[in-house]
Amino acid sequence: MGWIAWIIVGLIAGFLAKLIMPGRDPGGFIVTMLIGIVGGVIGGFIGKELGLGAVSGINLPSILLATGGAVILLAIYRAVKR
Repeated sequence: MGWIAWIIVGLIAGFLAKLIMPGRDPGGFIVTMLIGIVGGVIGGFIGKELGLGAVSGINLPSILLATGGAVILLAIYRAVKR
């Protein structure tokens, strides 16, 4: 998957993660995108290990895996921040 696809999936996943876990987190557009991209890597790794597939492009399963990873990353970030 190319870097443009990672950015697009990251934007979508970061946005969805913020909708799932609303709250006052620092950062704006760039931080949301970074959370989504790193969340995509986490979600892809977890999905691959569990046999659910991997983040492989701009499609619904990839976006769902990336969003799951972004939610996990956001929860870890909030736990460490406290």
